[in-house]
Amino acid sequence: MVFNPARKHKTAKHLIWITSPGISLLSFALIVSPWSNPALAEKLVPITTSEGMVLLQRSKSVSDYGSLMEAFLTQSNLAYCGVASAVMVLNSLAIPAPPVEGFRNYHFWTQDNIFDSDSSQAVISPAKVRRQGMTLQEVQNLLIHHGVSSKRLHGDILSLSAFRSLLKANLDNSNDRLIVNYDRKVIGQKGGGHFSPLAAYDAVTDKVLILDVARYRYPSVWVKTHNLWKAMRTLDGISGLQRGILVIE
Repeated sequence: MVFNPARKHKTAKHLIWITSPGISLLSFALIVSPWSNPALAEKLVPITTSEGMVLLQRSKSVSDYGSLMEAFLTQSNLAYCGVASAVMVLNSLAIPAPPVEGFRNYHFWTQDNIFDSDSSQAVISPAKVRRQGMTLQEVQNLLIHHGVSSKRLHGDILSLSAFRSLLKANLDNSNDRLIVNYDRKVIGQKGGGHFSPLAAYDAVTDKVLILDVARYRYPSVWVKTHNLWKAMRTLDGISGLQRGILVIE
C-alpha cells in the first residue's frame, strides 16, 4: 500500500473527533454534511459554533428564542417539516392541547395528535402530508384550525426592507411567531422546499436564526436576511405560488 500522508491525516482527524468525549451527533452532522453551494454555505453560521452563540448573545431581537427552544423537536419523517414547525409554534404559545397517550393527564401538541380529530384531517390528512409535504397555505390552515390567527405572506409580495422590518418587529415580541418556507438550495444547502420557525434576528450582521426542524440533517443556522428572502421567492411546485412566511399570533 502506498503511504499517503494527507489521507492518513484526514482519517486520524476524524478518529480523534469521533472518540472525543462530549461530542454530540448534531455536531457530527455539522462537520460531515455536504453543502450544495460551498460559497453560500460558508456564510451560514451554525448556532453550535462560538460565532453562532455570540450572535445570539448580542442580538436584541430574541423574544421568541426561549419558548421555541423549549418546544424544539425534530420532524418525525422526511415530509413533516411543516407539521413539526406548527407543533413547535403551538406548544411555544401554550395553545390548549389534547392529552397525550402514555403521559397520564399531561397535555401538549405532538406530530400525531395535531391530526387526531376528524376536523383536523379535513384540513389536510397525514397521509397526504407524508406523500407530498405541505404548502404554505396548508400549514396556515392547520394552525388556524387549532386556534391561532395567521397571516400568510408570499415572497413576491414582500420586499426585502419589509421582510427586515417584519423580522425585527416579530422577534422583539414574545406573543407571536414566524414560520418560514424556503428553498434550501438558495441558501447553500442540499434539498428543496423546507419549513422551520425563525427565532432571532441580529441587526449588526443582518442575519436571522432558523431553528431547523430537520436536526438529523442540518443544525440551526444564522443566515443572511437577503439570502433567506431570496429563498422564499422561489416557486412551490404543488401550489404554483411562491414560498414565503407565516406570521402567527
